[in-house]
Amino acid sequence: MKVKIGCCGFPTARARYFEAFRLVEIQNTFYKPPLVETAKKWRQEAPADFEFTLKAWQLITHPPSSPTYRKAGIKVDKEKASSYGFFRPTPEVFQAWEATLAIAEALEARVVVFQCPAAFTPSEENIANMRAFFRAIPRKGLIFAWEPRGDWEDSVIKELCEELELVHCVDPFQRLPVTGGLAYFRLHGKTGYNYLFTEEDLLWLKEQCKPFGEVYCLFNNVPMWESAQAFKKLLSDESPDL
Repeated sequence: MKVKIGCCGFPTARARYFEAFRLVEIQNTFYKPPLVETAKKWRQEAPADFEFTLKAWQLITHPPSSPTYRKAGIKVDKEKASSYGFFRPTPEVFQAWEATLAIAEALEARVVVFQCPAAFTPSEENIANMRAFFRAIPRKGLIFAWEPRGDWEDSVIKELCEELELVHCVDPFQRLPVTGGLAYFRLHGKTGYNYLFTEEDLLWLKEQCKPFGEVYCLFNNVPMWESAQAFKKLLSDESPDL
């Protein structure tokens, strides 16, 4: 079992973070991708063995009605609103993927996370969009982790993940993944983002890691720095390379 620990975003100065961890999930790419030059700078600043993962741009997964568009300052013409989000196989969505891919390549990332809103339900149209999107885009050796939310049955998730070669990304305190081999955990906090994971929680998390050969554990709660460090300390005796 190989467990990789990090945070969703930099909760402290990058230089300090690089000393503590060897993994980070970039969040900026979800709201509005940074310049490729900026991503290259992050890669150059990081140690050679440091790993970046990133979230795909929201234009791929979220519709313009999402409040995250407003947070990012993105305005979409009403006439084109139906061309964005929900993996729609449109030029706008494919362009958003190209922008995401450019950042992934600049970071030399291994994993791209596609986080979906609860409004992305398992309708026939949405599933057809997923199939069209993932069959069309170049992978360039990347691992795709899909984080569905809302009312998705495990059997449907498993079928799509197997068919489209996706990793089922989850918060294990909410549900367990239906795919094996590699796990991608995003830990949002058991009762909300302000939650601080207890030692009991982290011992339970350690047990959930055991069935997998490789596990990404990304903390996304407000005290993510403290939680990630506590989990690293818990596992340090078993995995000195952490």
